[in-house]
Amino acid sequence: MSKQRLLIDGKLVDAEGGRVFDNVNPATEEVLGVTADGSRADMEHAVAAARTAFDRSDWARDHAGRKKALLQLQAAIESEAEDLRAELVAEVGCPVITTYGPQLDAPLRDALRWPAEMIESFPWSRSIPDNDAFGMGFQSTREVWKEPVGVVGVIVPWNFPFEIALNKLGPILAMGNTCVLKPAPDTPWNATRLGRLIAEHTDIPPGVVNIVPSADHLVGEVLSASPLVDMVAFTGSTATGRRVMAAAAETVKPTFLELGGKSVNLVLDDADFTKAIPGAAMVCMHAGQGCAMPTRLLVPNSRYDEAIELATAAFDAVKYGDPTEPSVLQGPQVSKRQQERVLHYIQKGRQEGARVVLGGGVPKDLPRGYFVEPTLFADVDSGMTIAQDEIFGPILVVIGFDDDDDAVRIANDSVYGLSGMITSGDLDRAKAVARRIRTGTLGINGGMWYGADAPFGGYKQSGIGRQCGIEGLEIFTETKTVAWPAGR
Repeated sequence: MSKQRLLIDGKLVDAEGGRVFDNVNPATEEVLGVTADGSRADMEHAVAAARTAFDRSDWARDHAGRKKALLQLQAAIESEAEDLRAELVAEVGCPVITTYGPQLDAPLRDALRWPAEMIESFPWSRSIPDNDAFGMGFQSTREVWKEPVGVVGVIVPWNFPFEIALNKLGPILAMGNTCVLKPAPDTPWNATRLGRLIAEHTDIPPGVVNIVPSADHLVGEVLSASPLVDMVAFTGSTATGRRVMAAAAETVKPTFLELGGKSVNLVLDDADFTKAIPGAAMVCMHAGQGCAMPTRLLVPNSRYDEAIELATAAFDAVKYGDPTEPSVLQGPQVSKRQQERVLHYIQKGRQEGARVVLGGGVPKDLPRGYFVEPTLFADVDSGMTIAQDEIFGPILVVIGFDDDDDAVRIANDSVYGLSGMITSGDLDRAKAVARRIRTGTLGINGGMWYGADAPFGGYKQSGIGRQCGIEGLEIFTETKTVAWPAGR
């Protein structure tokens, strides 16, 4: 029953009217069970609870209590980690191998621990020099204080739901805020598990964390529009991010938006192609359902055929199918709707003149589940739809370039700017190119930027603000400047 319930004001409760919705396994199309289907009234109740908890409790001022509570939640999750692992594979469709990395073990390592430890060392205040502000001989002593922003509405997507939820909750709670979290309807159980663990195993006060799953995406708009919510933290598509921003504008509340991407894997002409190109097939991991995945492979025209040959072999070797199998890299798309969306883009690529080198359809040996074959496109122009739109599928487009300037031009020929990779035999050359690419994160020669202490976010239409790192703590604070007569 705990999987069915909302967490509102410290209690695990049913949705209004006892409404529920099905949670479907995307690899088998079987119904796993049901989840409480929160209504607008449920969401409003949760918002009111978060408002009361922020305004009337000492949560925002109790640094030691917040640290203790976060570490309690850490221990509670660790005690059920293996159950959570199986649950993520079942409802997300992610290959079990990914749960030993970004789906579970990586965020479990430090997404809560790092913010908890930072509570003590975070610069909550700083002094600035005394000043005669108006030149009238009156000196003031001045300080800058960092304070919690208040009630934060949190909306998380379905592709890495636990990882994203934890990397939001850690900083939000560490900085003294309260929150209401709405999980994606495709993947609700990891969030309702968090709700149960918070209610049963932590000293987090009632109302500090509220969790309201719903089959209705529009229920989340309560968080953007409510005057009781001080900020919205959203991860998802750029299209939905625009709606969140528009709704939040009515109450002039700040938004943190981590949105879409169309990142590049840029291989320069002095790279070792036998090592660099095969790794491009990693875009098939978790069926390509990752915003930071480098789905555009940029290679020099002088070595284009060589790159296609190596990429084809790598794609041909991708193991896909049952996500519970340890050797599987690619599972299903999360839903029938997402499968159809990916297939539509494959057809669009063909229509615009790109060449399908491998894949391009539904696997014939997988009659059940929302699977799409690993698909490699060649002869792609940067202006094609498949080179511009975020597809969220196991699709790689290969684009040729003439020189470094041309590569940078193509890399920046996108409304997105979230992540990317550069490979070169010359680190200084790679760094020089990296400085010209407008994107929030970059890996050079295999370097990995990920971590709770590393800011993550994008340029352009890939979002506003940064998740994780010092910047990811500061974004959930307000800044107050105070002064009093010098010498007092």
